Amino acid sequence: MRLGLMALTGALALAGCDSGEVPSPAERQQGEVAGLAVAADVVELRPEGLAAGPEAFYFAAGQREVETALAKALGPALRSGSNKECGAGPITFTDFSGGLTAHFQDGRLVGWNWHLAQEGDAPASGVVKLAGEVQVGSPRSLAEAAPGYAPVEGSTLGEEFALGQRIGGFIAGDSVEMLYAGTQCFFR
Repeated sequence: MRLGLMALTGALALAGCDSGEVPSPAERQQGEVAGLAVAADVVELRPEGLAAGPEAFYFAAGQREVETALAKALGPALRSGSNKECGAGPITFTDFSGGLTAHFQDGRLVGWNWHLAQEGDAPASGVVKLAGEVQVGSPRSLAEAAPGYAPVEGSTLGEEFALGQRIGGFIAGDSVEMLYAGTQCFFR
């Protein structure tokens, strides 16, 4: 019995030793937060929101905070406005260089769309990109080969597709013309 108790005590002592290879919960959390940030002049669009430089925002983040971070990464807003007749309710939008439009409702980020820059827009001081390989301007073949790609049958808006459950887009000719996530003001 004494031998069994000593063996159990030894096993527990060894189990309590830290090899130093497994990060602590605090270190894991820091790593997760660090993984959300991107370079200061980059905006990375994500299915659940976006990251603008060191700040990441989920849908429902405050409009002022999101617009401030986007302006730091891409330069000042090009224009803003609202559309009171959206099916989802009134939408406020803010356009930034690089073809990015952020959508807000009641002062909260609810969606984004990224399209080719419009004629007369100032060049972006930063970079807009989508997490993953498919980008605005990517070849059709890259979008069609992407995980989760599915054409949207019967779309009245053009050649529409989905990339998984939360990102959508449009193809014109042989390239991706627009990508979007969240609440949009499309009239179908």
